[in-house]
Amino acid sequence: MKKEQEWGAYDQTPETLLIVDDDAINRAILEHIFQEDYKIEQAENGRQGLDMLLAAPERFCAVLLDVMMPQMDGIQVLRELADRHLLEQIPVFLITSEANDATMREAYSLGVMDVIGKPVVPYLVKRRVGSVVELFQARKRLNGVVEQQSSQLFKQAQKIIHLNQGILEALATAIEFRSGESGGHVRRIRDITRLMLSATPLGQGLSAQDVDDIATAAVLHDVGKIAIPDAILNKPGRLTTEEFEVMKTHTLQGAQMLDRISQLRSSQVYAYASDIARHHHERWDGRGYPDGLQGEQITIWSQVVSLADVYDALVSKRVYKGPIGHEESLAMIRGGQCGTFNPELLKWFLALQSEVQAFYMVPGEE
Repeated sequence: MKKEQEWGAYDQTPETLLIVDDDAINRAILEHIFQEDYKIEQAENGRQGLDMLLAAPERFCAVLLDVMMPQMDGIQVLRELADRHLLEQIPVFLITSEANDATMREAYSLGVMDVIGKPVVPYLVKRRVGSVVELFQARKRLNGVVEQQSSQLFKQAQKIIHLNQGILEALATAIEFRSGESGGHVRRIRDITRLMLSATPLGQGLSAQDVDDIATAAVLHDVGKIAIPDAILNKPGRLTTEEFEVMKTHTLQGAQMLDRISQLRSSQVYAYASDIARHHHERWDGRGYPDGLQGEQITIWSQVVSLADVYDALVSKRVYKGPIGHEESLAMIRGGQCGTFNPELLKWFLALQSEVQAFYMVPGEE
């Protein structure tokens, strides 16, 4: 029953045949032939017929078009319809007694369905027109069903994408709480990353989908912390040299963990997530970890996440420190107390501070 309803939704096919001919007798003959099968409308010349077609092309299932007419002849009408791609939607038949070789060649090149000579043979013209109309209508119904199914598949894919994003955020948030953070960290990193890559030249060459994938990947930047012992992850004081070496391994652990998630590897997000997890602690001067990358060896998305992560850590409460004010945090970043950053990246980050600060506003505050 459901399948019949789906097909029925696309069975609203046009039933009106348009006859365009300056001879009233010819129009009457053609109307008599087709009136049992179609609603009939008539036009006395090419200009009137074209205006009717352009006003509501969806109303017509076919056009019977004379060649020799005043104001606008049949070939001129065909050219206008071809320019508007309407011949792909409505089958047009030339009905004429004066079709020379050049006329027929141009008509077929423009996309006319058939050229039928006068005087018409009723059963022959009825069969030729009817077969083509049925073909066009079946194609429209099929296209309609395909479009509906494609739309349904797209909606299902969107649901899966949103579900997967929710799962990734839930995983990252669980890691946040395990490390004693207040929540919201990964969402702010995601939002700052999207802002920096979509609102500045830093994202040049990246499509909107690329930026969305990178923002999603940014959520997983600290996923490797799940492998770090609680005693180190939640230590309220300064880490020892040995403890810091263990903490640094979260970058490698994160990349390895993401590589083990087969479902993620088939996603566009994977390459960005793996790179960010491994390299968001690299530094512009080459003194970061784990690979000691320098300058533009570090991808722009890992650079952006690195700066967003540092800023968020400064202005937020952590187990080892209280929140630091916005201006003081920016001064520390500019002064190199939190590592070195790409000057161009830092310039745009500072230029967007009002937008960045908005991510930290409590709902209802101005």
